[in-house]
Amino acid sequence: MKHIIVNGLRLEYRDHPALVPGRPPLLLLHDGLGCVAMWRYFSARLAAVTGCRVIAWSRAGYGGSQAYTDPRTPRYLHREAEEVLPALLAALRIEAPVLIGHSDGGSIALIFAGAFPAVPRALAVIAPHEFVEPEALAGIRAAGIAWHTTDLPQRLGRYHQAPAERVFKDWHDCWLSPAFRDWNIEDSLSNIRCPVLAIQGEDDEYATMRQIDVIAARVPGTQLLKLARCGHFPQRDQEAALLEGLAVFIDRLGRP
Repeated sequence: MKHIIVNGLRLEYRDHPALVPGRPPLLLLHDGLGCVAMWRYFSARLAAVTGCRVIAWSRAGYGGSQAYTDPRTPRYLHREAEEVLPALLAALRIEAPVLIGHSDGGSIALIFAGAFPAVPRALAVIAPHEFVEPEALAGIRAAGIAWHTTDLPQRLGRYHQAPAERVFKDWHDCWLSPAFRDWNIEDSLSNIRCPVLAIQGEDDEYATMRQIDVIAARVPGTQLLKLARCGHFPQRDQEAALLEGLAVFIDRLGRP
């Protein structure tokens, strides 16, 4: 694992070198409880099937990355998209990346592309959120019950340097707070100018297909990939189909 200082914080990342010259770099953005290690073998397999350089990183407070000292606010995803991600790209000297974000990471990618439309080469968003649905709140409440009734604290704790309770509560409590109910990033979508692939499982326990359908409605040319027998984690439930979809999408970026 490598480390880099971004905005004064030490962040961990994993870097798979390109296998094919001239291919765009791919930057993986994890979900609300994730980190580099929780991608498991996916990042290496993505590098193998695309030939691209693949960089996976852990946001502040996740995995082995240094944590923020201030409390989380409803604008935490905007902070990552508008302040941290530009600084990370500059620090790693990455230009024209394909951003591949899962869940919270997908939302960050969308906000970033709306704020800096000339920067990304393309976006692939996996189970992203653009607004708060009842299904998301129900799924998070169910996760809260699992936190107190299963070994979820121990399993999550294996991946994070910060206390697992803080990682979980920052996500759980923020999403369920009254201040977050009106959170919405649909306005960001209208500014996106790059190719977009939006992916979601048909059995996603945190969202409906409206989340990716609204992207297609707001961003002309958006490609949709709806995966059967798949929940909120396509990289776990339908890894082969996800890798194939990403490989085809990225391959087409090089064509006129």
